[in-house]
Amino acid sequence: MAFPPRRVRLPLAALVAVPLLALPVACGAGTRESATDDIPSLPAAPSASKSGPDRASGSPRPEGKSAFYDAQVAYVRCMRAEGGYPDFPDPRLSGHLDWDRIDEIGSQPGRNEGIKGGKNGACVDELRAALNAQPKIDQQKAYESMLAHAQCMRDNGVSRFTNPVMSDGNAIPGGDPNPASPVLDSDSPAYRQADEACASKLLEGLDGMQ
Repeated sequence: MAFPPRRVRLPLAALVAVPLLALPVACGAGTRESATDDIPSLPAAPSASKSGPDRASGSPRPEGKSAFYDAQVAYVRCMRAEGGYPDFPDPRLSGHLDWDRIDEIGSQPGRNEGIKGGKNGACVDELRAALNAQPKIDQQKAYESMLAHAQCMRDNGVSRFTNPVMSDGNAIPGGDPNPASPVLDSDSPAYRQADEACASKLLEGLDGMQ
């Protein structure tokens, strides 16, 4: 049985922490003029105060999510023009990134480095802005989603996959029982098969959280 590329495990909340802040930032103001050249699939980002139909594509815009969508558009443009990933996919209409396609790109030889924030941290500022603009997630729903995902992973053969926990009202992802020294082989056929079977258990926006 052929398996899809392994999901790139990206704990998104951690991307705005100290390790990311330490990356060099190459997206200076002087390089922004060329960032939107040769990117025909993305419409020009409308004003963040606008909701309703996308003025360029005619597609409906989710109420209250336009600022997030616009921030993701800016991030995708940077990733294509300066981050070293000209094939980086458009964001979904909800504003969330298309992780299935990003995983495929990151699984290609030599292309995983820089998949978060661009090569040499070129798009760190844009990534941070998109994360800050992301609508708040209902933590109880996030916990229930990750709990269902963890149970599914165990039911599909990954017996040591741990449950998420709630701490101070926040959902803390589960997964590997020892993240500092992983004991789960996410490249094994059994893990990848379970990962594929359980992907739908995670709510949109929780991709890669556990």
